[in-house]
Amino acid sequence: MSEVEDPTPATTETGEHDEPMTAAAARKAELALPPDIAADSISGYLRTSLARVRAGESGVLPVVGGLLLISILFQSLNGNFLTAGNLVNLLVQAAVFSLLAMAEIFVLLLGEIDLSVGFVAAISGAFMATRISPAHDWPWPVAVAVALLICAAIGLLQGSIITRIGLPSFVVTLAGLLFWQGVLLKILGSGGSQPINNQAINDIASRAFTPTVGWILMLVLVGLYAAMVWRRDAKRRKAGLVAPPPRVTLLKIAGALAAGVALLLLCNTNRGILVPIRGVPWVVLLVLAVLVIWTFVLGRTKLGRYIYAIGGNAEAARRAGVDVMGVRTVAFVLCSFTAGIAGIVYASRLQSISTAVDGGTLVLYAVAAAVIGGTSLFGGRGKAVHGVLGGIVIAAIDNGMGLVGFQASAQLMVTALVLLAAVVIDALSRRGRVAT
Repeated sequence: MSEVEDPTPATTETGEHDEPMTAAAARKAELALPPDIAADSISGYLRTSLARVRAGESGVLPVVGGLLLISILFQSLNGNFLTAGNLVNLLVQAAVFSLLAMAEIFVLLLGEIDLSVGFVAAISGAFMATRISPAHDWPWPVAVAVALLICAAIGLLQGSIITRIGLPSFVVTLAGLLFWQGVLLKILGSGGSQPINNQAINDIASRAFTPTVGWILMLVLVGLYAAMVWRRDAKRRKAGLVAPPPRVTLLKIAGALAAGVALLLLCNTNRGILVPIRGVPWVVLLVLAVLVIWTFVLGRTKLGRYIYAIGGNAEAARRAGVDVMGVRTVAFVLCSFTAGIAGIVYASRLQSISTAVDGGTLVLYAVAAAVIGGTSLFGGRGKAVHGVLGGIVIAAIDNGMGLVGFQASAQLMVTALVLLAAVVIDALSRRGRVAT
């Protein structure tokens, strides 16, 4: 997370101004690291990371550990869980949850919540589906673009009510949940369902890249990631800021390459029965693209820094000159816009949209996925990748229980327990950071 530097000189305990702290020293003091720990080697970087974990900055470790535990459990109960076909299907299944969770993260970072994202997503899918139907025959790119703009307008409306009038986001978006459900019924009419016969839309969730195209895309993406990470860490080292040593940066790049190779090997395994099916599904690349864009927005732009600042301390951000109302409104716009993307994927996966969409459950899964992934319910802490990881956990629970044969009631109870565990970890982490 990018941080706004405080230009105020450091002071001693007696209140007298001392020499200004360097950026690296200020960062170490903030993390309460012992002075002898320096990230100038791999071992030093590991000690620094361990100190952060002890201070409450556990990052994605809990969700990764939970995902490994879930995988081991379901594989022991059903040997088909870790097969290539099921894992690729799990990634496709997780796409909607991950996108909705990334949408919710924008408002959770502010300490707010949006309960309407489930039906906002449904409106996006319903509007797109009705516009590309023979009755209207819109070009699908136009229908998708207008649907996403409508979702952004919904976010602007709700965000403006919350920020300009000062109403609680819980109340406003709960009213939105009911209102947009009614709009969904109005859009779909008496039929209650709209099939999608457009091949381009249906291919989003059902088609995959060829293995050759997948390898090319993976190498290009890893190359871009390597250039970005190396340039960022080199700039921080040159400026005297805390940054990993070059060997750690190379290990990060090697890890990204290994993850890409593993994903390609998994997806390029034949998972067909009557006909061969290989390749990375299109929707996986779509989720990855949204993840990269929102990670950049939150971590490398002024808007992202302001969102974190407001979530950490809104009054301090206001006194620093941040347009708190404007930033909060934009966050709700981005939340609804991302939910609109999830709605397109949802409709593509089902190849239809109907009034049976359970927007209430979708929003609960969205919040659960974001929190399980590592985003704080109290604001100020979270990343877009937390939504993706949390979405995969939610999908893994749903998928694994389906394979084992558990009923929906058990699935809901287990998801609730996982969510409760994530909130407990978040609360304990906050307590550890405050104590530090």
